[in-house]
Amino acid sequence: MSDETTADDATVIVVGGGPAGLSAALFTAKNGLETTVFDTDGTWMHKAHLFNYLGIGSVGGSEFMATARQQVDDFGVDRRQGEEVTAVSENGDGFTVESEDGSYEADFVVLATGANRDLAEELGVAFAEDETVDVGVEMETSVEGVYATGAMVRPEEWQAAIAVGDGAAAGLNILSNVRGEHYHDFDVPADAERVFGELISE
Repeated sequence: MSDETTADDATVIVVGGGPAGLSAALFTAKNGLETTVFDTDGTWMHKAHLFNYLGIGSVGGSEFMATARQQVDDFGVDRRQGEEVTAVSENGDGFTVESEDGSYEADFVVLATGANRDLAEELGVAFAEDETVDVGVEMETSVEGVYATGAMVRPEEWQAAIAVGDGAAAGLNILSNVRGEHYHDFDVPADAERVFGELISE
């Protein structure tokens, strides 16, 4: 990220709109970063039914995705449904993301394309011996400002709860980098009342 980039103008592009990508987008958009998600709806969630997601007794995967999409939309994410990203490249202090419809600039990129690691490979990020993208707990790749999440970084543990956690870790690390200190996204009931007013549940 450029030294001139501030929390007021930092931009994030998320490639992939499954649980990991939408989770990253939720954290960055909720906390004021301009966030765009490109989603071709290739998520495996449409084949799933969740009984093992903490806090949710039972929900169909497609229903889960509809709720997640509405949630990020409510926080102002520019969700480009059906627009496929064809390339991501470094561009000075940031990145250029190309799709079938145009070219976009971003300070940070979150890759959330499931087991498809082609964009990561084209960017030249480091891979682990098991052919997954090599990341630490903050989900940042060897290319500064590029994050990889979900099935891209795990050979087997393809679970919605894990993917959401990966996305959250990426989003929080981006926020920490932008703000120059560890960022904690911790809300209290008064925050929900302030943001949602009468829409909150009792």
